[in-house]
Amino acid sequence: MAQRDGLTEWDLAAEAAGKAGPEEWAAQQAQERRLGVVVGGSLSEGLRIRLDRQVVIEDVAVGRYIVIEGQGRRFFSMITDVALDAANPALEKNPPDLSDDFLRKVHQGTSIYGRLDVTPLLVMVEGEREPRPVKTVPTHYSIVANATPEEVNSVLGQADEKHLHIGRPIEMEEAKVYLNLARLVERSSGVFGKSGTGKSFLTRILLTGVVKQKVAVSLIFDMHNDYGWEIRDKATERRVKGLKQLCGSQVEIFTLDSESSRRRNSPYDTAVTIGYDEIQPEDLEMLRETKNFSDLMIGAAYTLARRLGHRWLYRFLAASQALDDASEGDEEAAQIIESLRERGNIAAGTLEGLVRRLSDLTRYPFLKKEVRESAVQKIFDYLNRGISVVLEFGRYGNSLEAYLLVANFLTRRLHERYVHAVEKALGEAAQEPPHLVIVVEEAHKFLDPQIARQTIFGTIARELR
Repeated sequence: MAQRDGLTEWDLAAEAAGKAGPEEWAAQQAQERRLGVVVGGSLSEGLRIRLDRQVVIEDVAVGRYIVIEGQGRRFFSMITDVALDAANPALEKNPPDLSDDFLRKVHQGTSIYGRLDVTPLLVMVEGEREPRPVKTVPTHYSIVANATPEEVNSVLGQADEKHLHIGRPIEMEEAKVYLNLARLVERSSGVFGKSGTGKSFLTRILLTGVVKQKVAVSLIFDMHNDYGWEIRDKATERRVKGLKQLCGSQVEIFTLDSESSRRRNSPYDTAVTIGYDEIQPEDLEMLRETKNFSDLMIGAAYTLARRLGHRWLYRFLAASQALDDASEGDEEAAQIIESLRERGNIAAGTLEGLVRRLSDLTRYPFLKKEVRESAVQKIFDYLNRGISVVLEFGRYGNSLEAYLLVANFLTRRLHERYVHAVEKALGEAAQEPPHLVIVVEEAHKFLDPQIARQTIFGTIARELR
């Protein structure tokens, strides 16, 4: 009796008549979803999959979810690469004549075939509701198939008040991707992608869910003004609502550049300013790379802070005649600096380099000689009341050093206040401050291995906060 893909003529006839039984129908669906078999790989480097003869490689896309049927385990995985391979390397240099359809069918799937690189994500064990972390690999020649919507949803969650729908998997319109936001904010997360792929839009969706579901409050360092009041879609020139319009009173906007905010018709609550007397040597650690601070210069900053007091930066620049309004000078500071130079505590070249680099910071209008209101305290008060804060950088978002300085300055002090508030609560949940999510762009700059150990962002990353 003739067969097709393991089905008899009776099965085919029943299928055509719509009378196939449940088992036959399930077998047919499994065969249609099948992609190939596992032929090699490792847990650390991923698995290699050889595609079946009947699978058209052009129909397989990177990012698609698949399931590998192991012995007693099912490995929920993702395709990370699609490649062409050949059984004999000589075929690459001397391709056979495939103008004949018969020869093409002979070669396809035997001497030439498609290969997938796959990363296992989770393991699903029969009888258990929750998937497990991956700690092993499936056996050789385990069957690989496209994941069903039910399998995707069993891993990524179902639609309820705890999960946020953020999109659909690649080429799986019938499935939906949900995120458990409460679990998401427990650990540091990242949104990666090339320029123009929609990182800011995805992040805005996630933050809207976090704010509306009240799983945490957020402090967003908005480098390019993408999250506050509204955003202009560069591709369509369409204006898109920001967090303030989407979440109302649950979000407030602060700005470093009030002029830019008014020009963009972006309402804000407070214009943030930072006093010279508030800046400490620790705040300069983040600028090692962008301002080319040497270890000697950072060490000199700590020495000057100890000798000149909390207004060390202003006094140092004034004594070095770096500020226009320092005509009266600071004779005491000048004497201290000269004493340090003469004794060899700080080399003259180090002082000159430090003056040049610190003088560059004085061009930012948000840095003031004195400030009446602490921006740190006001932001903390909003966060403590459960109100998220978006800090827009305006035109200063184009300056990486301004972004790094302000983000590090505020985060260090807010971290100190949060630690103190938690310790003061002594385990009383009602008295503890709300869970805080800090959102930064160009995150890799904050976690540079050379400076991460000296910065608050490195501390937060190491503590998995």
